[in-house]
Order: sequence, then C-alpha cells, then structure tokens
Amino acid sequence: MTSRSTRTVQDVLAATPHTMLSPFSRRSFTRYAALGAALLTTRGAFAEELTGTPGMTEGPFYPDKLPLDTDNDLLLVNDSINVGVGEITHLSGRILSPSGEPVRGAFVEIWQCDNHGSYLHSKSSNREKYDSNFQGYGRFLTDSKGRYYFRTIKPVPYPGRTPHIHFAVNQNGERLLTTQMLIKGNAQNERDGVFRQIKEPKLRELVMADFTPLADSKIGELVANFDLILGKTPHEDEDGKIRGGLARPRRG
Repeated sequence: MTSRSTRTVQDVLAATPHTMLSPFSRRSFTRYAALGAALLTTRGAFAEELTGTPGMTEGPFYPDKLPLDTDNDLLLVNDSINVGVGEITHLSGRILSPSGEPVRGAFVEIWQCDNHGSYLHSKSSNREKYDSNFQGYGRFLTDSKGRYYFRTIKPVPYPGRTPHIHFAVNQNGERLLTTQMLIKGNAQNERDGVFRQIKEPKLRELVMADFTPLADSKIGELVANFDLILGKTPHEDEDGKIRGGLARPRRG
C-alpha cells in the first residue's frame, strides 16, 4: 500500500519542472497539490471492518496561537521567499471510515516541532530558536476520496520524545480522532513513553509510516504515506450535508 502510493507521488513530481519544487511559489504549490491529490490511489470496498487508528495524546503543544498562515504547505509562511529548514517531506494519505469508505469534507490538522525541536507554542523549549520560516501547523480539507496532502519536514526529536507529527481529524465541529505519526524503524520509538502505551504490535504499526526518498529529487526530498482509520462513522447533518469545521482542541 505504501509503496504504491509512493510511486504515484514520485511520478507526479518527476513530471513537474524543478523550478516548481525549490522553492515552491504559492501558485505552483497549489497546482502541484491538486495534481498530486487527484492521482493518489483509492482503496476499494472492504469485507470486514478496519481496525481504527489508535488515539494518542494531543500533547501540551497544540499551538496556543494559530499562525496567520494555516495552509498545507508548512515550509512557506505567507509570501516569504525563505523556506523552513529540514528534510522536505511530501506527506499524504486518506481518512477512512471503519468500513473503508473515504471520509470527505474532514479537516485534517497537523502540528510538529521545527528542525530545532521547538513547537509553535509560547511554552515550548528552545522557543527563542524557533525557525520563523517554518509554519509549524497546517490543515487540509479532504476531497471526495478522503485524501489529504501536506508539504512539511521529516519530524525530529525533542527532549523526552521520539520524532513524531501530531494529527487531528475533525468534522462538523467534532474531533473524531487525535493521534500521532511516528517514523517506522526509528530506534527511539521503543523508548518513547507515549508510544509504549500502545501494547499490541498490530496497533503500533498503524501509527508509524515509512519515509522514503523521492525519485529524481535533486534536493533530497522524502515521501510518506499515512492513512487514518476512524474508530466511528462520521455523521452527516439531517439534510445530508457535511459542513466541515474544526473542533475545539482538548485542554487539560
């Protein structure tokens, strides 16, 4: 599954002029994201209910003040010409229901520390070293096939934690899932207290993703695919419409 999705993204980028990749202009990025999302593969029907992605703590560093720029390109802040520091990663996947159906109109949020291990939060460690060119937070509204896409950096560790990216899935103003994505095979995972709370090996596999080199990239870009399976079926309004909307983050 991962390798197939990776190849699809590689094919898209390999056909994209290098000037569109480094650095991305806002217009170029929008054009690429739409093309990449359109070509990602879609899972078919399932005979059995899927195992839900395990929930993991939101943590203390969900931004206490959201940036003005909250799009899905975390490497460009507003119209800056400077790009955030780190290993550029094209992160994509799908939001699926327990039956394997794509979840459309879901707001996917991600947030992570910068390359110095500092979050976009007033109480984060190394706050004075925060990379002002790294957005630190982004969101994406899934399409009719449940797909999302972000351009970000490969996560790095910060004191006490293995590298990870936080995820939240919201719909109709309800938080449906809060979890984290870890790097598959990272040696620090087994020493991470949050990850170790997940006891079953099969469930642990559901919160890890491979980071693989992007074919033909001249700047060392990476690709990661991370599908999220919701533990409950999202509801629609009485008129059958999904209105989206972000849920209030959990505190305390």
